[in-house]
Amino acid sequence: MKKRNKIAILVLLTSLVLFLFQGSAVLAQEHIEQLDDKGGYMIGDLVVMRPLGIAVTAVGAVAYVISLPFSLLGGNEAEARQKLVLEPAGYTFRRPLGEF
Repeated sequence: MKKRNKIAILVLLTSLVLFLFQGSAVLAQEHIEQLDDKGGYMIGDLVVMRPLGIAVTAVGAVAYVISLPFSLLGGNEAEARQKLVLEPAGYTFRRPLGEF
């Protein structure tokens, strides 16, 4: 009888532990799926968007330098710098990889 009780208690405890960790397993699986999706976004960002961002930043810097005399005369040099250089540079270099 004692052996049966020990086996029953062991089965009951094992079932209880498995039941309690089932929710954690589901959450872990969802987290892994999100990481897999994010990996694709990271690769796309690294291969496509970052080089494009660097190119846009360079073109914006050239346009800013060319427009600088006119911006100074017009009084909107800070706005031109923000839109042509700082925003593209921030998009390219400051945001986390894979987040658009």
